[in-house]
Amino acid sequence: MAGRVVTRFESVYPALTRVAEDHPIVGRTIESVSARGKHLLMAFSGDLVLRTHLRMNGSWHIYPTGGRWQRPARDMRVLVATADACAVGFNIPIAELLTGGGVERQPQLHALGPDLLGQSFDRAEALRRIAAHSGDPIAEVLLNQRVVAGIGNVFKSEILFLAGVDPFSLVATLAAEHLERIVDISRQQLTANVMGRSQTLSRANGRRTTRSLDPNEKLWVYSRGGRPCRRCGSLIQSRKTGPDARLTYWCPTCQPEPMPDAT
Repeated sequence: MAGRVVTRFESVYPALTRVAEDHPIVGRTIESVSARGKHLLMAFSGDLVLRTHLRMNGSWHIYPTGGRWQRPARDMRVLVATADACAVGFNIPIAELLTGGGVERQPQLHALGPDLLGQSFDRAEALRRIAAHSGDPIAEVLLNQRVVAGIGNVFKSEILFLAGVDPFSLVATLAAEHLERIVDISRQQLTANVMGRSQTLSRANGRRTTRSLDPNEKLWVYSRGGRPCRRCGSLIQSRKTGPDARLTYWCPTCQPEPMPDAT
């Protein structure tokens, strides 16, 4: 979409429509499309930025102009089209138009921790922020976007499996090398799952952490509760945690509970 001129803009949200009426988006050039944590920023010429956040159920699809949508029109929340392509935001719960200065002052963006996919990712600051949550389970800390930005519920479970860390371990019980390994694996996994121009992150392709070419073996533990671990054969466990009762998956053998401090 970047570098193209907007030929059509629609939204079901009155707040976006009012801004678009006062500051028309049609005719502007899309200068960039970038992610900051789990926020997507579409910057238009003339100092205007569309910020969206997908939460659990939202998604962006890109179609050739005139192409048939894979979702019903009633699920459309935001639409940005050019002469060649149409970006449709389905069931997106958060969308707003901001000026460039407004982006920097936007509370949720301003509060984000180091972005794991950012070019200027600050590893030392990420480790400092994680360590500051010494009394919290590591699984909850990874989902805290104020600590590090970009990890969702799927990758939380996958990262901790690859790191060999029990998700309910308190940060204070983990050695520095464990925290460093978690941060490094987080960055590796998110980077490896960034889609290129010819790909789409769909249910058909999906997230992939195992490196297996078998389409039935994309993930190590997520959504595999009660099934054998791909590595050791133990049954994968699952538990709902946190205020949103989100599921955490882990292997009790590959991710043993930390040994109590003998001192």
